[in-house]
Amino acid sequence: MNIPSNLKYSSDHEWVRIENNVAVVGITDFAQSQLGDIVFVDIQTEGETLSAGEVFGVIEAVKTVSDALMPVSGKIIEVNAELENAPELVNKNPYGNGWMIKIEMSNPDELNSLLVAEQYQEIAQ
Repeated sequence: MNIPSNLKYSSDHEWVRIENNVAVVGITDFAQSQLGDIVFVDIQTEGETLSAGEVFGVIEAVKTVSDALMPVSGKIIEVNAELENAPELVNKNPYGNGWMIKIEMSNPDELNSLLVAEQYQEIAQ
């Protein structure tokens, strides 16, 4: 299982990468493997400001449907448009072109409550 050390993680299996005070968010390799083949990613929250823990979208796989949760609070400034026609990118490259949203963080201190790779590895089993 791939758990890059340069990312932060939520206990809900989202990852966060910071790029110039913008949080790029997706689901982890563990999460996509548990979901199975992803067939649809529905994110209708672009432009909305949500709190950490709130649902920002829905991930539909062959086996199940799962909510995607905000790892940090802020305004969703971009949704990965590629996922509309190629949701399988989340399975193939969850940390690369399978990212889901970009968040303009309202409270960057929330990053301190996220897990580092070693901590996430303990819960992703």
